[in-house]
Parts: sequence; C-alpha cells; structure tokens
Amino acid sequence: MPEGHSVRRLARQFGDVFTGEQLAVSSPQGRFAAGAALLDGHTMASAEAHGKHLFLHFDNALVLHVHLGLYGAWSFGGDSTFSGSSSIGAPRRVGEKEAFAEGDADASYAGPPPPVGAVRVRLAGRHGWADLRGATTCETITAAEADAVLARLGPDPLRNLRGDAGRFARNLRSRKTPVAALLMDQKVIAGVGNVYRAEVLFRRRLDPWLPGTDVPEPAARNLWRDVVSVMGDGVADGRIITTPPKYWKFGGSTAAKAAKAGLEVPARSGSFPAGEDAHYVYKRQGLPCRVCRTLVLTAELAGRNLYWCPFCQRE
Repeated sequence: MPEGHSVRRLARQFGDVFTGEQLAVSSPQGRFAAGAALLDGHTMASAEAHGKHLFLHFDNALVLHVHLGLYGAWSFGGDSTFSGSSSIGAPRRVGEKEAFAEGDADASYAGPPPPVGAVRVRLAGRHGWADLRGATTCETITAAEADAVLARLGPDPLRNLRGDAGRFARNLRSRKTPVAALLMDQKVIAGVGNVYRAEVLFRRRLDPWLPGTDVPEPAARNLWRDVVSVMGDGVADGRIITTPPKYWKFGGSTAAKAAKAGLEVPARSGSFPAGEDAHYVYKRQGLPCRVCRTLVLTAELAGRNLYWCPFCQRE
C-alpha cells in the first residue's frame, strides 16, 4: 500500500499540472459514472493529502476523495509541459512504487489515448491526463464530508502542525496495543505504512511488541520526530531510504568511505542507494542486523509482516 510520502507527492503532482484547469472527468470503467458526472467540466481548485488520503477540490465545492488501498495506482501522460515540480518528469504510475518515464512526453499531444484496463476515473486537461485504477475508495463528496474524513484521522507527520507531536503521543500512550500495531492505525498517526513502521521502530530502538501505554512520553515524541524526518525525505526522494551512507555499497566499499576519501558519490535517487541497502530491517528477515549482526526476525502483526532486530529492539 502506498505510504504517506507517495500520496503527498501525488497531491503535489495534481496541484502542479491541474490546478486552475477545467477538466473532463469520466469513468471509462463505468463504476464511477455518477460521481464523475458531478465533476465533469469543472475546474480543479486545489489538491491536498492527509496520510494516505488524496483530496482534489473543485470549484463547485465538491471533492474527489481517493484512497489507493493495496492495489490502486494513478498513471499520467501528456505533452512536454505536463510535468510537476514535485517529480522528475510526470510520474507514469504512482502506487506502491513510483515509475518514471523521462523524455517520452509527446509534444504533439492531441488528447488522452483510449483507456487501457479498468480505469475507474480519468481526469483530462489541455496538456495531459491522469487515470486511476484499482483504488479502494474513489468518491465525490462535499467539503463537509471531506472534513469528516479528516476528523477521523490521526495527525499527519508531513503536515506536522503545532500540537501534532503531543496529539500523537497521547494517541499512542492511551492504548495497550503493541506500538507496531498502533503505528499502522490511521486514527493514531496518518500515513505510516509497513515500511516506515518497521524502520522507525528500529531507528528508535523500540520493541515492536511494547504496549503503547508503556512507551514513555519523551520516547513517543522522539518517535514522532523521526517519522517526520524520514517521511519528509521520502517526499523529496520519491522512495523510502532510512539508512545512512555508511551502509550503501559503492565502488567496492561504501558511499561514506568513498566520500571521506574525496571520491564523487552519486546523489540519492531512484537507483542509489540500491534497494537492499536502503533499509535497516524491512524485508531483511534471516539476514544479520546491520548494527549488531543478530538475525532479523519477522512475524505477522496488524495484517502485515513486521520486521525487527530482537537484540537492538529488546524491551
């Protein structure tokens, strides 16, 4: 499931390419025909994200509300002007992972191509289009209904508003549920998914099975600050990187050693560091912990696989 940084990038992308545009809104699949008709021909006023929820606001006071769920993804296409400042070229697909196509924009764009697959909703403007497939939620709602959705969600680390750290700490410390499960509860904190859950718990050396009520207030606030930091990096990088350069393989050594030796090291990107170097524990079950060499463990919790180091994260 896409985590909060991907949805924030999506909101920026929509804002960059569609804000102020009158859009043709349709449902090629047909399942969203009634909702699309309410938005068709109207101008998109703004785009915002909160956690894993995307809200596209239109000038008729209606909102397109999308939650991608496990299988949803947006695809984009258009002419050479159809790219946003939030990405390196327009993302051609944004879901669990982002895929980019550079230099393939068609300068002679004459409209979107025929839809491929089960396109729930298509948004089309003068310079490009966006297609949604497989989303858990795709609905046209009022502004008041959008506010009601937001009221049910916990604080979003990518907003990090005044008081959010305290609100998160109270949410976390008021429940006896394991902290790893609480991080996946969108009413406690909005936007954290399976990768961030595993990684921030390791970075803070927290036992994933520790009840929320046993997490000290300072530890809860430090956890919030770390989530804010790594998710902010995720927005900038377009991927989740939680390890420092000393763990990134480069030129037969590591990026940190190469930089210290005065060598030119590539910037963080979609391909650097390599995927196997980007995380501390996520999907590293059976491999030695990067810090203590104890084997990383896995177990199912809150419907997803959890990864942790039993030594570094002991209670």
